[in-house]
Amino acid sequence: MTNSSDMGSEKPLLHLVFGGRVTDPQGLDFEDLDKVEVVGIFPSYREAEKAWRGVSQANVDDAMKKYVIVHLHRLLEPNLK
Repeated sequence: MTNSSDMGSEKPLLHLVFGGRVTDPQGLDFEDLDKVEVVGIFPSYREAEKAWRGVSQANVDDAMKKYVIVHLHRLLEPNLK
């Protein structure tokens, strides 16, 4: 899936990458919100996915650590696709 920011549009579609230890590897309940790591905010899904892959692969041996991508642009402007 590509979005307009991947095609060179002027307005970035912001994405947040964050994660940490979860109570269940199937869910998104973080053990300690004070220890949730914010990897960064990225101007395209492509860049966010690259960061997510890097941090996820660096923690592949810890099944209880999970990282996610949040489409911030969808929260900030719900009518924007």
